[in-house]
Amino acid sequence: MQKLIELSLKQQEKLQHMLANVPSGMHEGVFATHLEQSSSRMLPDCFNYSSSVREHNECELKIKEEPVAAPKKGRAPAPRWYISTEELDSLSSYMRGRLTLEKVNIAINEVASYADANAHLVTCPKKKLSDDMWDKALELRDIAATEAVKGKPFFLEVDIKGPGLKLDNTGKAILTVLRHLGRIHETRIGHHRVFILSKQA
Repeated sequence: MQKLIELSLKQQEKLQHMLANVPSGMHEGVFATHLEQSSSRMLPDCFNYSSSVREHNECELKIKEEPVAAPKKGRAPAPRWYISTEELDSLSSYMRGRLTLEKVNIAINEVASYADANAHLVTCPKKKLSDDMWDKALELRDIAATEAVKGKPFFLEVDIKGPGLKLDNTGKAILTVLRHLGRIHETRIGHHRVFILSKQA
């Protein structure tokens, strides 16, 4: 029980960090709603510090009585590990340039959406794809099966098409910052430049 509490609190800290640094334009969107729902489900009421001992005992009994449902099998969304103001300020002025927290975090959200799209293509059955998309799916499957990428969320340089991240000078600066702050690392597989998203520790 104590380990469950510790893990739940650790997850809650991650969610709070993400909510604190999510780009302002996204607060009203599905992403914010998802986080809020996840956060509200994170701990039973008995783990709230304001709860009484009696409530804690009742909740503990309830947990013992009700079997825990097995988690649904499925693909977890790509990590959106937003940077904080402190992290941006810690960069050299040369590396930071004219980048703002908003620009970098919007780019983080965008690359995560690329990784989600690629993960969908990797697992999508052939009958649901056009011939062109099936060719891309086969190529992505080969990349996803490599030792460097296996089991990790990834996107390709060719996926970068904006609007939040483009292969212009600003986009290249953002990628450099994300590499430096450990949000992504890259490798080359065949003729592709592959970016792998890091999960928050």
